[in-house]
Amino acid sequence: MMSAPISTTPSRWAAARLGYIAIFFGFLYLPILVLCVLSFNESPVVGFPFRRFTTDWYRDALESGVLIDALWNSLRVGVASAGVGTILALTACLGLRSFPRLAAAAVPLMVLPIIMPAIVTGVIMLVFFGLAGVKFALFPTTFIVHVTWVLPFAFLSLYPRLEGFDRSIEEAAMDLGAQPFTVFWRIVFPLIRPAVISTFLFSFTLSFDEFVRTFFVVGNQRTMPVHLWILVTEEVAPFLPAVGVIIMLVTLATAMLGFVSASIGSARTRRLSYAKEFAHETQ
Repeated sequence: MMSAPISTTPSRWAAARLGYIAIFFGFLYLPILVLCVLSFNESPVVGFPFRRFTTDWYRDALESGVLIDALWNSLRVGVASAGVGTILALTACLGLRSFPRLAAAAVPLMVLPIIMPAIVTGVIMLVFFGLAGVKFALFPTTFIVHVTWVLPFAFLSLYPRLEGFDRSIEEAAMDLGAQPFTVFWRIVFPLIRPAVISTFLFSFTLSFDEFVRTFFVVGNQRTMPVHLWILVTEEVAPFLPAVGVIIMLVTLATAMLGFVSASIGSARTRRLSYAKEFAHETQ
């Protein structure tokens, strides 16, 4: 008896899926890999062929006073704008909990700065600060622009967390005589602290990497993205890939801290949920 031929369609589909996945991730991460490889290439020209492994470009980049100043400027404005943006977003979310109709209208308004093209926002801010006679510098112009950029993301990150917060916990604390600020500081904030930390780190990453809006209002000062742009357009320095890797490492480190904070917050929320279910079952 002859056996039926084995269909090769599933194996072909599996191979096609694997090929698509390889192309997808290659398209995403191959340029990053090339950048990292070029940052260790001894060639004075940015590109291939790869001559010899060296770390001199990182040393040259870190010894550059302009680069250190640009990094320090990005760190300062990033921490300041992320802190102010997170605080403003948190207070807005807390206030809107008592006004559901106003919150329904506020959420679309918060999305508007995100969907507006960056170059349009930069030109608007350039004209606005110019008419107001404000000097273009890291503070206050770049700081203000970064706050307006990170604020919508901070709001959209915190609002779902506070909207789904169990208000019965706050009501129980107030029934026991706690004042509103005490309820927030001793009850609400410890539960949402991981979300606040991750929002701050996410906002810092957005500020640290922002270029287009910054370019219009930073004046004669430099942030890391602006410094990288000047290196590309004016001199194409051989340590350019090393500068790109340094920027990427700072961003990745911040993102990893945010992921860890978010995972801690999720674990804490699950433990609280399990505790409430156990208490309800034992009643």
